[in-house]
Amino acid sequence: MKSYSVTDVGQKRQVNQDYVFASEEPVGNLPNLFVVADGMGGHKAGDFASSYAVQILLHTILEDENQNPIKIIRNAVEEANRKVLEEAKKHKEMEGMGTTMVLVTVIDDYAYVANVGDSRLYLIEDQILQITKDHSLVEEMVRRGLITREEAKTHPDKNIITRVLGIGSEIEVDFFDIHLKENSTLLLCSDGLSNMVSDEDIWRIANTSRDLRETGMRLVSLANENGGKDNIAVVLVQPDTKEVEVC
Repeated sequence: MKSYSVTDVGQKRQVNQDYVFASEEPVGNLPNLFVVADGMGGHKAGDFASSYAVQILLHTILEDENQNPIKIIRNAVEEANRKVLEEAKKHKEMEGMGTTMVLVTVIDDYAYVANVGDSRLYLIEDQILQITKDHSLVEEMVRRGLITREEAKTHPDKNIITRVLGIGSEIEVDFFDIHLKENSTLLLCSDGLSNMVSDEDIWRIANTSRDLRETGMRLVSLANENGGKDNIAVVLVQPDTKEVEVC
């Protein structure tokens, strides 16, 4: 397995509220783990929310004796939601803070994905496919046929999120499982990348770069060149081809 992760503050923000975690080694009963969290809130609150949520996630996974990866992840995300909400209630300056979260663990030839919010996971093979579904107002409008996919890209309300960790006592988590091929690459990212770089450009860069590090750096660079309006988080993962059946 190979991976590369990077965050960047972007061109417009003073504080980086994106947080990434990448481990090719086991985390508790998960054989590996990769996470992107994009915080929201007032001064420093979003920064705290994303990093704290991931730390609680990791601690909970390490303590969990379950063997089922979905149960492990669900328990950890729910605990992270509870703890972030608790902190927001304790500190006036953190009221209303929250964070998105997208994560994946690769087991044999399957990737198990979970997400809350509008941070994304893409599967890059012969084409690029967005696996997660954004929990956002604009995405709901697209699903209901009120606006087109093209109109969504420039809609003034595109940053309004409908699901996030730390806002309510209950959290709904979406899960996906993906069958991986020999040439599969997984990309986890915050909307600081996906709002600034098209899916077509992501695919082009992934297929013309020498390695994951070059891919990651070029993606961040292009996001900044295109305006860098938000923090940028990128995590790239390639499973060990010896562990994945050739299709």
